[in-house]
Amino acid sequence: MKLGVLIGYSGGSMDIGLDHVKEAEAMGYESAWTAEAYGSDAVTPAAWVLANTTKIKVGTAIMQLPARSPAATAMTAMTLDALSGGRFILGLGPSGPQVAEGWHGVPYGKPLTKMREYVTIVRQILERKGPLVFQGEEYQIPNTGPGTTGLGKPLKSILHGDPSLKIYSASITPGGVRTAAELFDGFFPIWMNPGKISIFKDNLLDGFAKAGNNKSLADFDVAPFVTIVEGDDIDKCRDQVRPGMALYIGGMGAKGKNFYNDYCKRLGYEDAAVKIQDAFLDGRRDDAMAAIPDALIDDVALCGNIDRIKGGLEVWKEAGKKKEVGSMLLGNRDKRVLKLLAEEMLS
Repeated sequence: MKLGVLIGYSGGSMDIGLDHVKEAEAMGYESAWTAEAYGSDAVTPAAWVLANTTKIKVGTAIMQLPARSPAATAMTAMTLDALSGGRFILGLGPSGPQVAEGWHGVPYGKPLTKMREYVTIVRQILERKGPLVFQGEEYQIPNTGPGTTGLGKPLKSILHGDPSLKIYSASITPGGVRTAAELFDGFFPIWMNPGKISIFKDNLLDGFAKAGNNKSLADFDVAPFVTIVEGDDIDKCRDQVRPGMALYIGGMGAKGKNFYNDYCKRLGYEDAAVKIQDAFLDGRRDDAMAAIPDALIDDVALCGNIDRIKGGLEVWKEAGKKKEVGSMLLGNRDKRVLKLLAEEMLS
């Protein structure tokens, strides 16, 4: 099992937690991951961390597709990878319609089509087999559509990128998981019950089969985000998990258009998902948090005292042995917890 730490995106002020990343690096953690929503970007903190570390890999979880053209993302990835000596991991995701259209001001389009075309273009740029030419549904390069000059020409990247650069996908929908398994090197479930790979397995196997290169879980990284809260009062620990879960399950999308709500239902909590969303969208955030079952939190997070966390790690260890989970990306800045996970999972 590989371990990573989540840096995330900013609140009202910027705090990367560089000392935390350096501690993780010293303990043998493989990766640190930045993010973006509609505040801080994912790229600048990644560059900052890479410049201030020597061994740990740094990835984006995620760079939003609507924020950049595929070529701009490829340029950024190649640059960070070259400057860091091969320590950059590219994580991509379509975001959602509220951010794509409400923040970036571009049509959300067809997210699976966009993901497929986007990563294909990025890989073509990295491979440099010829000038970039791509004519798809979402992207046309060179573009000859309305408003263009007709002067665009196919170009090949000046910088030589690494064709083997790892690219991950933020996908939890069945179609997204299939696409990730086919075209990407790994994917990020925002939460995961490590004993329920069955939620994803058929879609993963379909994607591997479509890839047609004997791809399997042995060489594909399932890398869920795992929140860990250590403390003697289990209820207070769980309460620290509730706000984030309520926001995603209840508020990250409209009714019928919330991928996290759908995922909560597939995890086995259909009634709770409805209650959480109804309360959140009605402005009753405390009720939304209260509607999150303790069992759901315990399925996907590690809460409680050290002994309880150790006990909870057993199912993660088993999933690692079976190659059903390749990485745990930890949402915790407590040095004691970092050390505990390193001792339990990396020894």
